[in-house]
Amino acid sequence: MKILKIEFKNINSLKGSHSIDFTAAPFTVSSLFAITGPTGSGKSTILDVISLALFNQVPRLGKITKNEILSKGAILTRNQKEASAKVTYQSQHGTFASQWSISTNRNDKLRDYEMELVDLSTEKPLDLKKSDVPARNEELIGLNYDQFIKSVLLAQGEFAQFLRARKDERGELLEKITGTGIYRQVGIKAFQKFKEVNAELLDRQREIELIQRDLLPEDDLKKLTNDLRENQGNCDPLEKAIRELDQNLQLKKTITEQEEQINRTRRQKETAETALANFEAEHGQPLKQHERLQVFAADIRTWSSLKNTCTDLGEELQENRKKAETNQLGLKDCFEKIQQFIQEKCKEEDAAKALQHFSENIRNLQQEKNEKGSRYRELTEKFQIRSAELPFQINGNLQESFEKLQELDLATQKKISHIEEELEGIDLKSPEKEKHRLQKDLENTRKAGRQAEKLQHISKEIDRITSEEEKLKPKLKELPEKIEKAEAQVTIFRERQEKLDLKRQNQILKASLEEHRTNLRAGEPCPLCGSPEHPYAEEHREQEDELTEAIRQTEKELAEWSSQLSGHRTGLKLYEERTLEFAASKKRLQEELKSSKQLFREEFGHFTSGEQTDWEKLCSGQQEQIDSLDRYEKESRKLTAIHDGLPIIEELKKVLLEGKTLKEKLDSLYPGNNINTDTHELQTRWTKLGQDKKALAQLGKDLELKVTNRTGELSKLEEGLLPWLRDEGCESIMEAVKMLLPETEAAGLRKRREQLLAETANLNASLTTLTSQLETWKRKDVEKTAEELSTDLLGKKKELEVLRSRCEELRRSLNNDQDRRQRLEQIGSQIAEKEKHIKRWRLLNELIGDATGKKFNDFAQDLSLTQLLYLANIRLGDLSDRYQIDKPSSGEDDSLVAIDEHMGGQRRSVRTLSGGETFILSLSMALALSDLASKNVEINSLFIDEGFGTLDPETLDQTLDTLEKLQAESSKTIGIISHVDSLKERIATQVKLTRNGQGYSSLEIGG
Repeated sequence: MKILKIEFKNINSLKGSHSIDFTAAPFTVSSLFAITGPTGSGKSTILDVISLALFNQVPRLGKITKNEILSKGAILTRNQKEASAKVTYQSQHGTFASQWSISTNRNDKLRDYEMELVDLSTEKPLDLKKSDVPARNEELIGLNYDQFIKSVLLAQGEFAQFLRARKDERGELLEKITGTGIYRQVGIKAFQKFKEVNAELLDRQREIELIQRDLLPEDDLKKLTNDLRENQGNCDPLEKAIRELDQNLQLKKTITEQEEQINRTRRQKETAETALANFEAEHGQPLKQHERLQVFAADIRTWSSLKNTCTDLGEELQENRKKAETNQLGLKDCFEKIQQFIQEKCKEEDAAKALQHFSENIRNLQQEKNEKGSRYRELTEKFQIRSAELPFQINGNLQESFEKLQELDLATQKKISHIEEELEGIDLKSPEKEKHRLQKDLENTRKAGRQAEKLQHISKEIDRITSEEEKLKPKLKELPEKIEKAEAQVTIFRERQEKLDLKRQNQILKASLEEHRTNLRAGEPCPLCGSPEHPYAEEHREQEDELTEAIRQTEKELAEWSSQLSGHRTGLKLYEERTLEFAASKKRLQEELKSSKQLFREEFGHFTSGEQTDWEKLCSGQQEQIDSLDRYEKESRKLTAIHDGLPIIEELKKVLLEGKTLKEKLDSLYPGNNINTDTHELQTRWTKLGQDKKALAQLGKDLELKVTNRTGELSKLEEGLLPWLRDEGCESIMEAVKMLLPETEAAGLRKRREQLLAETANLNASLTTLTSQLETWKRKDVEKTAEELSTDLLGKKKELEVLRSRCEELRRSLNNDQDRRQRLEQIGSQIAEKEKHIKRWRLLNELIGDATGKKFNDFAQDLSLTQLLYLANIRLGDLSDRYQIDKPSSGEDDSLVAIDEHMGGQRRSVRTLSGGETFILSLSMALALSDLASKNVEINSLFIDEGFGTLDPETLDQTLDTLEKLQAESSKTIGIISHVDSLKERIATQVKLTRNGQGYSSLEIGG
C-alpha cells in the first residue's frame, strides 16, 4: 500500500485548501521528507487527514461524528462552513481515492459527514453507503484501522513508555500496541466455559444424592407389592355386585319410562281423532261439492278466462282512443314550432323537407363564416412567422397595428443606414462571405497573440533559470572548502578518539587494582600496605574523570564535524545535480525559443512585431466589425419582415370585414348554437308523432276485431255448459265458479285428510306394541324397591372406592420409586458422557484459563514480545552497532534489558539509557511493529512522529542514514515529523508549516 496524494480543506488550524502530491517533484527526487514547524502548527494534522479520509477516525479522538465536532470543536477549522479530507492510494487491487467531507446548511447547522470511494481506473464512485467505506478501504489496503496507525503512522511516545515499563505494565502496553487483546479474551472464555460445563456436572451429582435419599428399602418395596396384589383381588367381587345392582335399577327406570310413554300415546290418539272430526266438520262439504263439479272444471275455468279477457280488451280499446287524441294535439303543436323555426309557412306534408332545406342553408352560411375565420388565423400565423425577427405583435386594432408597423419600417431603415456608415469598406452585398473573412482574421490574430505570449513566457523562464544558476554559484564555490575543512577536523578528532580509547583500554587492563582503589575509604587501613591514608586513590579518580570527560568531548566534537561533513557533501551533491538540471532546462528552453520565433515569423510574418503589438486591441477591433455585420444582417432581416407584414395586415382587415357581415346574417336567421341538433330534435319529434299516429290507428282496428271474436266464443261456451251445471244443482255458471275450489287448495285438503287418517292408525299400532313390551319387563323385575337398590349400590361403591384409593396409593409409591431408580441410571449415563466432553475443557482451563485471562495473555504476549524484539534488533543493527534489546532474566529488574556490545555484552536496564539512546531503541521497536503488522501487506508509506530532538548530531546523522537506506532499498515514502532545526539542513524535501497571528497555519512544500 502506498499513499500517492493527500488533499484537504479547513482541517484544524490549516485553513483553506492544501495538497501534498507524492507523485510530483520534489518527492520524486527524494522520497525521504520532513514535516517541520513549531508546536501547534498542525504537523500531526496531516496524519489526522490520512486516517480521517480512510477510516473516519483520528488517533486522538476516535470515530468522528457531527456531535463530536460540535462538542469538542475538532476537525472543522474555526469560522469555516465546510471541511474535506481526501487520500489517493495504490494497493494490489488498483488505485483509489477515498474522501471524507462535512458542511453546514443554509441555516449554518452542521450536516452529517459524507464519505465516498472512487476507483480511479474507471473514474466512477463505488456503490457504497458512507458507513461501508472504512470497511472497503480496510479490505483494499489489507490493514484495519489499528494495524494502519501502528504500521504506517508511527508514534514514538508509546514505545518509549513501553521500553521503561515493568512486566505487568509492559504486557498491557504490548497488548494495546499490537492489538492482541484477543488472547486475554480466549483465556477468560476457556475459564468461563469450564466453569459452565463443570457446574452442570456438579448439579447432576447433587441431584443423585437427593434421589438416593428418597429410594424405598427392599423390605418396604416387597410389602407394598404384596399389599397391592391383595387389594386388587378384593375389588373384583364388589365390581360384579355393583354391575348387577346397576342393571336392576336401570330396569325399574325403563318400566317407569314405558308407562309414561303409553300414557303420552293415548293422549296423542285422542288428539288425532278430535282433529279428524273437526276437519270433516269444516272442510268435508265444500270438498265433496268440488269433487262433484271437478269433471266440468276445465270448461268452467275456460269460461272464467274468456270473461276476464273480454273485460280487459274493452278497457285497452278505450285507452287506445285516448292516446290517439293526445297524438293529434302533439302533431299540431310540433307543426307550429317547425314554422316558427324556419320563419315561413308550409304544408304539413312538406314540413320535413322545409326543415331540411333551412338547415342546409344555415350550415352553408356557418361554413363560409368558418372559412373566413380560418383564413384570418392563417394570415395571423403567416404574419407571426414572417415577423419573428420583429419586436412586434398584432393587437385588436388592425389599423393601429398597420400604422405602428409603418413607423417601425422607418426606424429600421435609419438603423441600417447608420450601420452601413460603420461598415464602410465592407462588401454588404455578400455579408456571409465578409463575416467568414473577418472571423478567420480574428482567429489568426488570437493565435498569433498566444504564440507571442508563449515566446514571452519562455524568455521569462530562461531569465528565472539564469537567476537560479547565479544563486547556486557561491554555494558551489564555498562548499568544497567547507568539506575539506570538515574532513581535516574529522581526521583530527578520530585520531584523538583512537588515542583516548587506547588510554582507556590500558586502564581496563588495570581493572583489579582500580577496583581495590575504588573500594578504599579514608581512615580505613589498606589491605595491601595497611596505611589509613590513600592519596593515589583520590588522584586516580580525578584522572579517570578527566579521561571520561575528554572522551565525551571528543565524541561530541567528532559527531558535530561528521554531521557538518555529511550535510556539506549532501548539499554539494544536490546543488551539482540542480546545476545540471538548470543547464539542461535552459538549453532546452533556448532551443524552443529559437524554433518558436522562426515559426512565428513564417506563420505570422504579416504582423509588424509579435512583441510590441497590442493583440487585445487588435482582436477587439476585428470583433467589433463582426458584431456590426451581425447587427446589419439582423436589421436587414427585420426590414424584410416589415415589408412582408404590411400586405398581410391589409388582407386581414378585408377578411375581418367579410366575417362580420356573415355573422350578422346568421344571427338574424338562426340565433341558436347548434343547427344540426335543433333540426334533428324537431325532425325526430315530427317523424315519431307521425309514426305513433299510424300505429295507434292500426292498434284500434286490431282491438275491435279481438273484442268481437272473444264475445262470440264466450256465448257459444255458455250455451253448451249451462244445461249440465243445472243438472248438478247450479243455476248459473258464476255459481259453479264459486263452488269450484282452486286445484292447489283442493289437493291440500285431500292431503290433510289422508294425513289425519294415517296418524290415527299409527298411534293405535304404537299403543299395542308399548303395552306388550311393558308386560315383558315387569316379569323380569325384582321385589326390592328402587330406594333399597340405590342404598345397596351406594354402600358397595363406597367400599370399592376405599379399596381403589388404597391400590392407587400403593401403585403411586411403587411407580415413584421406579422412576427414581430410572432417573439414577439416566443421570449416571449423562455424567459419564459429560466426563468425556468436559475432559478437554478441564485440560484447556488448566493450561490457559483463569478469571482475568492473564495466564494465556502473558504467554501470548511473551511470544509477541520475542518476535517483536527479534525484528527490532534487526532494525537496531542498522541504527547502531552498540545495543541489542533483550527480555530480562531471573534476578534482573523486570524492565527490558539493553545489551551494550561496546562494553563486552554488559546487560543494563533500559531505564539507565539517555534520551537519545531511548529514541534509537523505540524507533527500532516502531519499525519492527510496522514489519510485524504488515507481514502480509507491502507498506510503502511511513510517517514517524517526533523524538528526533533527543538525538546528538552523530546519532541523528546515523538515524537519517538508516532511514535513507531503508527508503532506497524499499522505495518507501518516509515522512519525519519534527521541529528539530538541523533536520532542515540534512533533509532537502520539506513540508513546512508556519502559524500566523490569527491562529491559522499555512503549508509550503520545498525541495
